Amino acid sequence: MFEEIIGFIRDRYPGVETIPLHAPVFPGREKHYLEECIDSTYVSSVGPFVDVFEQAVADFVGSRHAVAVVNGSQALFVALKLAGVEPGCEVVTQSLTFVATANAIRYAGAEPVFIDVDEETLGLSPRALQDFLQSHAVSESGRLVNRLTGRPMAACLPMHTLGHPCHIEEISRICREWGLPLVEDAAESLGSYYGDRHTGTFGQLGVFSFNGNKIVTTGGGGMIITDDEGLAWRAKHLTTTAKVPHPWEFLHDELGYNFRMPNLNAALGLAQLENLPRFLGFKRGLADDYRRFFEERGLRFVSEPCGGLSNYWLNALILEDEQQRDAFLQTTNEAKIMTRCLWRPMHMLDMYRYCQRDALSTTNYLYRRLVNLPSGVFI
Repeated sequence: MFEEIIGFIRDRYPGVETIPLHAPVFPGREKHYLEECIDSTYVSSVGPFVDVFEQAVADFVGSRHAVAVVNGSQALFVALKLAGVEPGCEVVTQSLTFVATANAIRYAGAEPVFIDVDEETLGLSPRALQDFLQSHAVSESGRLVNRLTGRPMAACLPMHTLGHPCHIEEISRICREWGLPLVEDAAESLGSYYGDRHTGTFGQLGVFSFNGNKIVTTGGGGMIITDDEGLAWRAKHLTTTAKVPHPWEFLHDELGYNFRMPNLNAALGLAQLENLPRFLGFKRGLADDYRRFFEERGLRFVSEPCGGLSNYWLNALILEDEQQRDAFLQTTNEAKIMTRCLWRPMHMLDMYRYCQRDALSTTNYLYRRLVNLPSGVFI
């Protein structure tokens, strides 16, 4: 069976000796914009491409404001701070995620609390969230407090895993009922929708990543989106070293961060964004090919959830058990086809091993069975 899968993948990427998991492609005006940026001498965090890129992303996702920063991890950290996460607080999130999600919580001085995901979406389970809040949350002096730890519960941080939208509308409703601020980790989901709304637009703030392996890349970069003008201003102020505008004086009115995206990166991102519909079309076609192939053989391909439209950032297959997963990974990688298992869940990492969590049964089930398949654009 594995040899048949290898042959099928190679047919999708003709002429490629070593097939990567997700390599960037630059079919548009990337070189032109970069040359324009260099000729202007504005290559750092001040330059017109930053403003244009921010507006283009805001327009694409349907958000009123967007603030470009150096990477998705720092975007998450700043978004959490803007949502009110402080040292000594807790943030409810999922264990099945890339480490940046949990790291951003720790950067803010808070503790992650890990709850389970849905098998359908791979993202945070609304039922698990509701169960956890009913069992552990209590209102004290106007704040939501974890009755077990005594710490304030400052935010909920779901992640749209592999580009598949989680049941974010229901999560948003639960957060509103409990008065829990919602920040979306939409790092992998540019081009994904739940209903008619883009991921990242359901909470107070949302975050995207433009790392080299994302559907749109700026080399390194991230974006904070929000409909709140005050939060957008604060995001830009904090990430620009909290510098007060002045013709010549250097005045900073609080602790800020040198997190603004350089003009060079924004120039690359703008050219990439112009081709995003083309990228999305290729990836949907590839996912359809994978789905038909695996379903004909009785294998479980991860499709977009009901009510959601996925960008299919990384295609995934669920195998029978951990032994079959490892055999598949070894065979395909030896054949120069890059496949990967899911990230090791956060509760299995030493620095997060003692964080509060629920049973995480679906998280453990998926980690032991799911593999990612080559998903890059080939045009």
